[in-house]
Amino acid sequence: MVLEATMICIDNSEWMRNGDYAPSRFQAQADAVNLICGAKTQSNPENTVGILTMAGKGVRVLVTPTSDLGKILACMHGLEIGGEMNLAAGIQVAQLALKHRQNKKQQQRIIVFAGSPVKHDKKLLEMIGRKLKKNSVALDIVNFGEDDGKTEKLEALLAAVNNNDTSHIVHIPSGPSALSDVLISTPIFTGDGEGGSGFAAAAAAAAAGGVSGFEFGVDPNLDPELALALRVSMEEERARQEAAAKKAAEEAAKQEKGGEQQSSSQDATMTEQTSAATSEADKKNDLTDEENALLQQALAMSMDDPSSSPELRDTDMSDAAADDPELALALQLSVQDSTKDSSQEDVSKLLSDQSFVSSILSSLPGVDPSDPSVKELLASMQSQSESQQKQNEDKTSKEEEK
Repeated sequence: MVLEATMICIDNSEWMRNGDYAPSRFQAQADAVNLICGAKTQSNPENTVGILTMAGKGVRVLVTPTSDLGKILACMHGLEIGGEMNLAAGIQVAQLALKHRQNKKQQQRIIVFAGSPVKHDKKLLEMIGRKLKKNSVALDIVNFGEDDGKTEKLEALLAAVNNNDTSHIVHIPSGPSALSDVLISTPIFTGDGEGGSGFAAAAAAAAAGGVSGFEFGVDPNLDPELALALRVSMEEERARQEAAAKKAAEEAAKQEKGGEQQSSSQDATMTEQTSAATSEADKKNDLTDEENALLQQALAMSMDDPSSSPELRDTDMSDAAADDPELALALQLSVQDSTKDSSQEDVSKLLSDQSFVSSILSSLPGVDPSDPSVKELLASMQSQSESQQKQNEDKTSKEEEK
């Protein structure tokens, strides 16, 4: 495995605010830096990584080469964006930091992220490249963003520093792909073909979402236990999802059956209610018919001839008398009394009429209506009839009071 000390030069100029790389240039660069640091530290426990910024008030070393990955990642938070990138000063400061590394056996490498225009001349950059080559420092360049002659200058810098193809340059155009996804398949991640950074590349691929050709982003030849664990976990998750889908389907079927039963019960209830309402309506119609019949009968009775009613009553009384002898005798006596009363009343009425009595007496032969004896007899008969009429009236009033 390659033993290296690496310095990463970050571009934090104003150009990093652009959003042509998702989500922004600076955030995409930060994600790529985190993956590179993880790959370098995992490929060899003795590898060290340091970080510096090339823009702002000046070149600033955030962390010197160290194997503490937490310290490396923590220094990336809270970085300020501003100013212009000073590529020449950044490379020189990185070379100075690598010169004072603790383990002199470590190979030296500088990784530069250039996302803004380069203001330096090509000759200056070639001179810096020859100096790096003299001190056995390898250089990797990640070119993204503007291309106002920057590509030509960076190619010249790489040609000056390259020694046995230990240095590399990667041009990444803007688009939906993240910087880290593109860098995974480049020699910056995979190393120089010596196999020392293969595990780091696999780990970076897994962190980037499995864009490598291996299942789950892990090469089973390098780490069979991790690949097996991931496969088992995937199978368990698939089984859990299938069980959840089956349970959901059963619950849906039960709900449908319950809905059908409820609808059938509702239909039966509606049928019963309809039949009950029909029977009640029939009963009401029957009652209405009976009431109408009674009402018509009463109207017919009220419209009958009054002269016919006594005959009907007499017929009814005669029928009742035929059945009861005592009732027949009582009816006969009452008829006789009523006849006598009516005859006496008629006689009294006739006697009270003086003209009628005088005409009767004058028609009789040998009778003188002016005779005093005749007048006295008529007066006595009239007084007797009046007294008899008065008695009848008193008797009638007493009966009414009873």
